[in-house]
Amino acid sequence: MMIGRLLRAVAVSTALVTGTAGASLAEDVVFIPSRAIYPGETVTASLLRQVVLKPDRRIPPAVSYRLEDLEGKVARRTLLPKRYIPTSSLREAYLVEQGAPVRVVYEAGSLEISATAICLESGSAGDFVRVRNVDSGKILSGVVANDGTVRVGA
Repeated sequence: MMIGRLLRAVAVSTALVTGTAGASLAEDVVFIPSRAIYPGETVTASLLRQVVLKPDRRIPPAVSYRLEDLEGKVARRTLLPKRYIPTSSLREAYLVEQGAPVRVVYEAGSLEISATAICLESGSAGDFVRVRNVDSGKILSGVVANDGTVRVGA
């Protein structure tokens, strides 16, 4: 029994390294925390451990188990070692932080106006956030762009 599990683990590792993993083998490999990951901590590959599931075990729904889905995300709650990682326990890293200055951009055709503002909310790319213009004190709403600016519209 032990030799069979060992051979299966070697086959999965070899298939993953060479990129030839079949659908049945790839479904049996999950990544779990190797130690407690606390809220606000970024998930990295060094904090995860690869585990091959027993043949009678299946991955439950709403669980993140692929390295691509986990790495770079931030824990919303404590992730315990040797446990599956629920998808709802992770979020994208914030590009803009509450209380930090940010560049606000308004674009209309070839016209581009930019100003400095203070974030009233933290947000990731694509999130809708409120900011306060430093010069006028007005509160604006916009969408966080991938470059960390906030895009506002008329």
